[in-house]
Amino acid sequence: MPHQDHCPFCSPHKDPLQNIIFENSTCYFLQHDKEQDVLEGCGVIVPKAHHSDAFHLTAEEWNDTYVLLQKAKDYLDKKYAPDGYTLGWNVGDASNQSILHSHLHVIPRYNDEPHAGKGLRHWLKQPDNKRGILKR
Repeated sequence: MPHQDHCPFCSPHKDPLQNIIFENSTCYFLQHDKEQDVLEGCGVIVPKAHHSDAFHLTAEEWNDTYVLLQKAKDYLDKKYAPDGYTLGWNVGDASNQSILHSHLHVIPRYNDEPHAGKGLRHWLKQPDNKRGILKR
């Protein structure tokens, strides 16, 4: 799929705060200076081609995502020494996907953070997130 003119992940070179940490033939591992204000060491793995979500990645992009994920983990382990990781794809409005270009969040986690021990399931399993029973 071609690049989109106004997509921040299609043209990471245009954003002076965006850092391309690693890349391979189909993907980037990016860290954005502004986004790391709270989530120290966080980054995203994005395909170079514009795909709206992870369901549209090619087999080669999936493989290259895996390769960059392992490389990113090694890099983050050495630079930040996190105690764990949260990894995630958001797909669609209900999942809070704000940039419509597929991206895998790579978020180092630390035992001394206020929300340590609380991953994605914690937030999703809160009682106030339960849907009402739908009658058909």
